[in-house]
Amino acid sequence: MRSREEMAEVVRRLEAYYPDAQCALEAGEDPFRLLVMAILSAQCTDARVNLVSGPLFARFPDAPSLAEGSIEEIEELIRTCGLYHSKAKNLHLMSVRLTEVYGGKVPSEMDDLLSLAGVGRKVANLIRGDVFGLGGIVADTHCIRISNLLGFADSTDPHKVERQLDGLVPKDKQSDFCHRLVQYGRNVCVARRPQCGVCVLRDVCAHACAGKETP
Repeated sequence: MRSREEMAEVVRRLEAYYPDAQCALEAGEDPFRLLVMAILSAQCTDARVNLVSGPLFARFPDAPSLAEGSIEEIEELIRTCGLYHSKAKNLHLMSVRLTEVYGGKVPSEMDDLLSLAGVGRKVANLIRGDVFGLGGIVADTHCIRISNLLGFADSTDPHKVERQLDGLVPKDKQSDFCHRLVQYGRNVCVARRPQCGVCVLRDVCAHACAGKETP
């Protein structure tokens, strides 16, 4: 496995390439909205989640209101996100627990977040990093794929990749690093045809250095 020094160079280059790391989910400064949108984003594009969330939050702006809503109404509002039956149930259960146990406030501890319906480690790390500044590797498809190509991970298992990168990327840089990987995976290191010829990481990428890059 590669070193922290090698990862530091990747982090530095991505910071220069994307000076403003941004979460693609347009939740503003509201932790509850980010939590809801992160749950909705499973197997759904961020663009679709952003579109659906407007009417959803207009009807249910906070945890108590969503907890009082019917699953049927929630389903109608999020239908185009896919998997809407399970997502609506999870959003309702999550909001009930958030209201009854945490006073409607999003908690910061990993175990507390994982106790909420629909929240796995990926969502929990997003919340801990973006909301509370605690860091956390958000091991989504872009993160897993690019980290493997670069040679900093050797698995497609999200939890394993999270552990591998957690030891290489400083806590205070983890959230922005993951957001930059998403941007890079969409714009340059595209899954079906990576643009290796214009990649700023080409000379430090294990995949490219092995002669497997796309011209």
